[in-house]
Amino acid sequence: MSEVKKIATRESYGNALAELGAEFDNLVVLDADLAAATKTGVFKKAFPERHIDCGIAECNMMGIAAGLATTGKVPFASSFAMFAAGRAFEQVRNSIAYPKLNVKIGATHAGISVGEDGATHQCNEDVALMRTIPGMTVIVPSDDVEAKAAVRAAYEHEGPCYLRFGRLAVPVINDKPDYKFELGKGVVLREGKDVTIVASGLPVSNCLEAAEKLAADGIDAKVINIHTIKPLDEDLIVAAAKETGKVVTVEEHSIIGGLGSAVCDVLAEKCPTKVCKIGVNDVFGESGPAVELVKKYGLDADSIYDKVKAFCK
Repeated sequence: MSEVKKIATRESYGNALAELGAEFDNLVVLDADLAAATKTGVFKKAFPERHIDCGIAECNMMGIAAGLATTGKVPFASSFAMFAAGRAFEQVRNSIAYPKLNVKIGATHAGISVGEDGATHQCNEDVALMRTIPGMTVIVPSDDVEAKAAVRAAYEHEGPCYLRFGRLAVPVINDKPDYKFELGKGVVLREGKDVTIVASGLPVSNCLEAAEKLAADGIDAKVINIHTIKPLDEDLIVAAAKETGKVVTVEEHSIIGGLGSAVCDVLAEKCPTKVCKIGVNDVFGESGPAVELVKKYGLDADSIYDKVKAFCK
């Protein structure tokens, strides 16, 4: 059996920017002294005149991006999720979203899989923060194919976007001829009738693996990839809940305010359903190898399998 191809979505971000930069001369990229880590250095090498290093001044970077957007440029402001969503929250809210400016925020190194950098850099709250901002589109791609498609979709979308990328290489699962990315539309990766697993980002591939293990136990799990947290594909989630009667959400993010909360919001209103939320349980992360942290915090395939199986009993 051939080895599954794995690519970090931060790599995809850098490559997608370079590809789009060749097509659109109004695309500019800003970074906060992290071009090597966020992979915007790929764009910088190809288009140095359209790459602005703002230094370790993320709040100022958001203001510069806002100004550039008023001139017709399409700026991608890039930094670690902790700094883009956390440190610069006020500027994102007031300088970008409030005036509805066409700024794209590329947030890398999100979630527990940042690894050895530890709790201060493992942002598990960013989706919750960005979801609360009026008019903000929030995208969490699951692999290389989806990440590249998401960057293009963000460029084509008029309005502020928050794109969440990871440091850890993840399996490529969307390399199919019929794959289509559409903002606000979930993707059914596996049909099932007993339980629906709704996932985003890094855990999506692990959910597919867990579903195969569940099948061996006679539990038929439907798996849905929700790459756009806001706007959420409410129709797909409600239809799946009606079909299976049980829903499990899986995210590399706090269970407070992220994908799980978004799913519970819509189901509470439109289709009351029993829900189990799998994610980071109101705790800070810690330093350690990324793969081991993913396992410790219950986001690996075996842990997801155990939790879904127990939930279905």
